[in-house]
Amino acid sequence: TELSVERRFVPESCPRAVRPGDFVRYHYLGAFPDGTRFDSSYDRGSTFNVFVGKGQLIAGMDQALVGMCVNERRFVKIPPKLAYGSEGVPGVIPPNAVLHFDVLLIDLWNSEDEVQVQTYFKPEKCPRTVQVSDFVRYHYNGTFLDGTLFDSSHNRMRTYDTYVGIGWLIPGMDQGLLGMCVGEKRIITIPPFLAYGEDGDGKEIPGQASLVFDVVLLDLHNPKDGIAIENQLVPESCERRSQTGDFLRYHYNGTLLDGTLFDSSYSRNRTYDTYVGKGYVIAGMDEGLLGVCTGEKRRIIIPPHLGYGEEGRGKIPGSAVLVFDIHVVDFHNPSDSVSITVHHKPSNCTVLSKKGDYLKYHYNASLLDGTLLDSTHSLGKTYNIVLGSGQVVLGMDMGLQDMCVGERRTVVIPPHLGYGEDGVEGEVPGSAVLVFDIELLELVSGLPEGYMFVWNGEVSANLFEEIDQNHDGEVLLEEFSEYIQTQVDTGKGKLAPGFDFEKIVKNMFTNQDRDGNGKVTPEEFKLKDQEAKEEHDEL
Repeated sequence: TELSVERRFVPESCPRAVRPGDFVRYHYLGAFPDGTRFDSSYDRGSTFNVFVGKGQLIAGMDQALVGMCVNERRFVKIPPKLAYGSEGVPGVIPPNAVLHFDVLLIDLWNSEDEVQVQTYFKPEKCPRTVQVSDFVRYHYNGTFLDGTLFDSSHNRMRTYDTYVGIGWLIPGMDQGLLGMCVGEKRIITIPPFLAYGEDGDGKEIPGQASLVFDVVLLDLHNPKDGIAIENQLVPESCERRSQTGDFLRYHYNGTLLDGTLFDSSYSRNRTYDTYVGKGYVIAGMDEGLLGVCTGEKRRIIIPPHLGYGEEGRGKIPGSAVLVFDIHVVDFHNPSDSVSITVHHKPSNCTVLSKKGDYLKYHYNASLLDGTLLDSTHSLGKTYNIVLGSGQVVLGMDMGLQDMCVGERRTVVIPPHLGYGEDGVEGEVPGSAVLVFDIELLELVSGLPEGYMFVWNGEVSANLFEEIDQNHDGEVLLEEFSEYIQTQVDTGKGKLAPGFDFEKIVKNMFTNQDRDGNGKVTPEEFKLKDQEAKEEHDEL
C-alpha cells in the first residue's frame, strides 16, 4: 500500500542527486508482482527522458527518483494509488495494479545549470591562457554522465583543432576552454541546452544528453600573434649582432608547445647552417635569428602562420606552434674580410712581414664559440710557411701580413677565406668562422716577387762558362745544381727561403732548358733582366 524503494547499487562518487525540477534520463524495466513485464525502455533502445516533480510521471515514480545518483540502480514498488489507480491503462495495466520498476539513472541536469569546469592538472608556468578568437589544439575523451564513451580524439591519434568563442564549437565547449593553459587538464561538464539539445547530434549523442569532456590543451595561438623571443643567455661581450644577409651556424631543439620534441640538430651532431632574412628558413625563424650574438641562447616561439601553417610537415602537425631553443655558434657575412686585432707590438718594429717572407709562428686555432681546433703549443713546434705562397688558407696569408717578430695578434677568418662550405672532415666544420691567436717568432726576408734566386753581388760576365764546368758547351742539371749550391754556401747568392732546394733548382733549370732536352746551351741561357716578361720564374 506504500511506496517502496530499494537501492540495489549506489556508486561511490555521487556529486549530485535528483531534485524536483531536474531533468533525468533513465532506463527501466516495468513488471507486475508476478514478474510479467509490461514495459521496458531497453526494448525501445532509448532512455526515458522527463522532468521530475512536475507531474509528467506517475506520482510514485516522481517520488522514487528524488535523491538518485547517476549510475544508481533502484528497485521501486509503487502501489495503485501512486500509479494508475482503479482505472489502470486499458490493454496494458489492469485496475489497482501494483507496479515494480527496475530503474538505472543515466543522466541528470537542471535548466539553471551552467558549464562546470574541474581542473585536475595545471602547469606551474602559465604565461598565456585561452581567450576568445584564439586557435587551439587539444585532445579529449567525450563521455556521457554515466561514463559511456561516445568519442575520443586519442583514438583517432589526432588533435581537435579549432577557434574558440566564435561559434565553431558547441556553446558549452566554447565556454569550457576559456582560461586554459597549455598542458592543463580539465573536465568540462556541459548540460544539453549548451550542447546538442533535444535532438542530439543524430549519431552517437542522444537528445537531452549531458556531455563530459576530459580535455588536455596542447597548443594555443592567435592569428594576430607574431613571434615571441625569450633571451636565455646573452654574452657579456657582443661586438656584433646578426643582420639580414648574414650566414648563421646554430644548434637547436625544436618542440611543440606541450614539450614534444620533433627535431634537434644536436642529435645529428651538426649545426644548422643558413642565411638569415633571405627566405631559406620559415618566416618566424628568419625573424627570430636577427639581432643575435655569437654564443647567445634564446627561445623563439613561432605561431603556425609563420611556421608550417595548417598542413604541418613531417612530425609537425598542422596549425602547430613551434618552440625553438637555439644556441648561436657563429655567423658571418659573405662581404666580410679578415679581422685583425693586435694585442702586442714590440717597440722596435721596423721589419714587417710581406709576401715571400719565411715565417715561423705559434698559434691557437678555435671557432667563434671558443671550441679549440688546433694549437702549435701542444705540438711543441712552430708552424713555418712562406707568406703568400698558398701554403695556408687565404685568410691566414692576409692575417700574417705586416707583422713584426714578437708581435701578437688575433686573426678572425670568415669561411670564404678559410675552409669554405666543406670545412675539413673531422676537424673544421663547414662554413665555420676561424679564430687564430698568433705570435710571430721568426722572419726571414724573402726575394722579390717572381725570383727564386738572387745574387748578393755583381753577376759574372762569363756566367755560363763558370756553370759549364767541363766546358762542353752544355749545362746538365747536376752541374747547374752544384753551381747554385756553391753560390749559396759562399754567400754570393740567395735562394727563396722556405722552399725545397732541389725543387727550386729543378724549376730554375727547366725554365732555362727551353727545348726540354735536359741540357742548357749558351743560346738558351738568359738572366732574368734579359727575359721578356713571362709568367714563370727564372734565374
